[in-house]
Amino acid sequence: MILRWWHYTLLVVLAGGLLAATLVALIVTLIYPQLPSLEILTDYQPKIPLRVYTSDGALIGEFGEERRALIKIRDVPATMRQAILAAEDDRFYQHGGVDYMGVARAAVANLTAGGAREGASTITMQVARNFFLSSEKTLTRKLSEVMLAMKIEHNLSKDQILELYINQIYLGQRAYGFAAASQLYFGKPLAQLSIAESAMLAGLPKAPSRYNPVVNPKRAKIRQQYVLKRMHNLGFIKDNEFQAALQQPLHIRHDLQVAEVRADHIAELVRQNLFERYHDQIYSSGIKVYTTLRRADQEAANLALRQGVLDYDRRHGYRGPEGFADLQKSGATMDEAVENALEDLDEVAGLASAIVLDANSKRILAYNKDAEKIEISGEGLRFAQKFLAPSTDGRQRLRRGAIIRIMRDSKGNWQIAQLPQAEAALVSVDPQDGAIRAMAGGFDFNRNKFNHVTQAWRQPGSSFKPFIYSAALEKGFTPATIINDAPLSLPGGEAGEPWEPKNYDGTYDGPIRMRTALTKSKNMVSIRILQSITPAYAQDYITRFGFGAAQHPLYLTMALGAGSVTPLQMVAGYSIFANGGYRVQPYFIDRIVDARGTVLTQSKPARAGESAERVIDARNAFIMTSMMQDVIRQGTATRAMQLGRHDLAGKTGTTNDQIDAWFCGFNSRLVAVTWIGFDLPRSLGGNETGGHAALPIWISYMGKALKNAPESDYPVPEGVSVIKINPENGQATEANGIPEFFYQEFPPPAQSTWDMWGDESGNIMGGKSTDEIRSQLF
Repeated sequence: MILRWWHYTLLVVLAGGLLAATLVALIVTLIYPQLPSLEILTDYQPKIPLRVYTSDGALIGEFGEERRALIKIRDVPATMRQAILAAEDDRFYQHGGVDYMGVARAAVANLTAGGAREGASTITMQVARNFFLSSEKTLTRKLSEVMLAMKIEHNLSKDQILELYINQIYLGQRAYGFAAASQLYFGKPLAQLSIAESAMLAGLPKAPSRYNPVVNPKRAKIRQQYVLKRMHNLGFIKDNEFQAALQQPLHIRHDLQVAEVRADHIAELVRQNLFERYHDQIYSSGIKVYTTLRRADQEAANLALRQGVLDYDRRHGYRGPEGFADLQKSGATMDEAVENALEDLDEVAGLASAIVLDANSKRILAYNKDAEKIEISGEGLRFAQKFLAPSTDGRQRLRRGAIIRIMRDSKGNWQIAQLPQAEAALVSVDPQDGAIRAMAGGFDFNRNKFNHVTQAWRQPGSSFKPFIYSAALEKGFTPATIINDAPLSLPGGEAGEPWEPKNYDGTYDGPIRMRTALTKSKNMVSIRILQSITPAYAQDYITRFGFGAAQHPLYLTMALGAGSVTPLQMVAGYSIFANGGYRVQPYFIDRIVDARGTVLTQSKPARAGESAERVIDARNAFIMTSMMQDVIRQGTATRAMQLGRHDLAGKTGTTNDQIDAWFCGFNSRLVAVTWIGFDLPRSLGGNETGGHAALPIWISYMGKALKNAPESDYPVPEGVSVIKINPENGQATEANGIPEFFYQEFPPPAQSTWDMWGDESGNIMGGKSTDEIRSQLF
């Protein structure tokens, strides 16, 4: 009887096994032929975004549907590989694509838990699903996933499979692959991640949205701790490493830009340029663009502009909190209330948002967006001190619930800040070929995408005077020409009133040399010069520097920079002085390379002294540079002497009512232009001149950009005479004279034979033309 029972049992088992084998064979017969080719894996070509780099290889921008950064398995740190295996598939190197032990373990765990709590997908199965299958939960899809995993294991090595997984898996925020996620969340490559940071990334594949450290930091922390525990249990990390990783605070980047150095405005210019050439394919074909920017220059420009704008803003006082939040909402914890209040307040150029928990005249306690409790006291409160007084209007007082901006000072201490209202621009070029070395088009690109370098048409003020003076040199004026710095009264004012321009400081020096007039930025002299050479001649002449005649109407106000220019035009114009008279076009793309490394386009710019067009006489460029060197040595830009260099030249610029402030300066290797003002034009405030508001930005940038660079040499061109003159009257003299530069054909007079001073109507020599003056001079 017992033998018969065992016989029947054996027959049932054999029949069941045969049936199962038949079903498996049938499924394999029906499904396996339908499995896709593995060519997509063996010839892996993901959608690689357009990437933009500095000339020395620092990433400045990325444009595409997916954030990706491919990495070879040999370059993935062991800690990162171990964290991934601990989180997803610790038996990866033992199973053949399907982990039957894992399936059994998951089944027991789910049965015990009374529901689906643990999955059994291996890394190979995830590769199969991510590359070939949908996310639908059907038996057919699961069977296809299993067989695809086996097929993949049969055709690829374990390291090849893991490499595909590491590069393909989605990790949130449009980041695909661990290399891209490392840059996105931590701002550094995989090789620099700590154990704690690696565990955080390794926890993301399970549910990228749920465990996103930016959106859900608490859930992300819990998941990270689970991964660390698994790493510890598997023997991947030691006890002390485990404890240290649990305690390590994580600094997650809330500004989800992958750039190594910020140059958003130029990156956007590159994107626009590439789109015009290659259209939508730029976002997925892996094109790389190397710009002319230099990383160190760009970082110096960013720092200089940011500090210059913040310094200006602090000079004009704190304006109060950005707003107020209710921290007593029913049903919300403190953390939730803070998170909700700060959710949409992104960091702007290093100015983080925070919410005040408690405030008195001596300290402020606040939460920042990272849920850190911070304390601000002492010097950190000085900027906003009056807003802590009980007598301050409650709508402006710093109190519980106030939303503020904070930043760290040079010592790392927190201080009150605010979002500035002013904007600024900085651009620098190599004057020998026009290569743009740095461009900061505004205070923060994400806050204001308007590029003030290329798009802002502003009045240049006195920074335009060198172009008028250059025109005057071609009409026979010399640095020694005596011109009257005296008040003017001319027809053409408003409501029929005479136009009576003024010098900025309200003082008048009477008859002075043209060199002195530029050094001191004398408006009356500039107007008299333009009146003499005529606005029509000057309007035509300035087109040599790249300015449009239409933007500089035929009025005497042209002498005061009342036309319209962009900072990019100004840097191009000043480059002509810096390189000895050649017009070079500013450019920002050095070369374009495809995904295989083939150079698609290589820039071939015209160079000064070679293929570039000469637009002004070398003697003119030399003498103008000499005069602008005096602007720095003893004129309106003497603050620049703190750089300790003797090869710098430039000109300040301030418009009426201090609406725009400029400084344009250079040596023979680098030209930089800075501007500061408001987008909706209004006064910057009293004393906010080019020398006070714009020049410090230029000094900060040039101090770093020219550090350790040798001084430029300005050789005297052929055809220039050096003659001693009397500084009082500009006449040639042998005794007690000072050297001055002249065109050989236009030497200084031996004695005064005419009156170049000009009357109150601005007439020089009784209204005679420049040509008539010349005939009497020489």
